[in-house]
Amino acid sequence: MSRSTIGLFVGLLLGFAAIFGGFLEFLAVILFAAVGLLVGRLLDGKLTLQDLTDSRGRRS
Repeated sequence: MSRSTIGLFVGLLLGFAAIFGGFLEFLAVILFAAVGLLVGRLLDGKLTLQDLTDSRGRRS
């Protein structure tokens, strides 16, 4: 599945959440989407826990 198709589905889901749920439900969908993105990137190996815990000043 291409990134454009995934983006389309995410936009559709956010639209449905906004229309049928309301503002708080819309924010909840965005929060869960962000958590899902982080977990997916961790599982793909594109993000490590060290990337999340290191402060910006310590990187060289």
